[in-house]
Amino acid sequence: MKKKKKAKEPCSKKIKFTEEEVIARLKKHFPSPKTELNYKNPFELIIAVLLSAQTTDIKVNEATKILFKKYPTPEKLAKADIEDLYEILRPINYYRKKAQYIKDVAKYIVEEFKGKIPDTIEELVKLPGIGRKSASVILVNGFHKPAIVVDTHVKRVSKRLGLTCHNDPEKVEKDLAEFFSKENWIYISNALVLFGRYICKARKPLCKECHLNDICPYPEKNL
Repeated sequence: MKKKKKAKEPCSKKIKFTEEEVIARLKKHFPSPKTELNYKNPFELIIAVLLSAQTTDIKVNEATKILFKKYPTPEKLAKADIEDLYEILRPINYYRKKAQYIKDVAKYIVEEFKGKIPDTIEELVKLPGIGRKSASVILVNGFHKPAIVVDTHVKRVSKRLGLTCHNDPEKVEKDLAEFFSKENWIYISNALVLFGRYICKARKPLCKECHLNDICPYPEKNL
């Protein structure tokens, strides 16, 4: 029989639930969570993640449908005319800056990685515009490798559940890594993003519909 993982006590706040309880309840909302960005391979995911900053996934998916058809490989994107990229990405926020980013990323992959897509967090963060959060999204979804994604949704949910009291993403990541078993990092990364996006919203969280409601210590529930 598998021994239950002992609950951690971050910032002197005692957690009154186990990892298994949190995951079981999250699965009632999102049994098989995955990123809402459309992609066919890790390269496409890298580009989609870069484009997704401060833009909806819907807008990104509309643009990448055209982009990936015309520039399906790092080699082709690296040689793309920047004005053409501007035109394709125009509906996306900060499209000029992002057009340059994706062109630079493609060039970096071709020149530094010989066209091979890096699959470690240490290599991914070397790519222009890719930080630790984005690298984790790519590892989890593109390579099915364990990592913990900490975006604004995950940070908010983690604080409300009492899993962390930090604002710094790396400290939040550390707290989550200590509470959740590594075998569950892929699941909780995608589940917590969607949970924060659709249930535990910044404003007017759907507490009445939340399956974690009765174990959540958040004092300002929307009931």
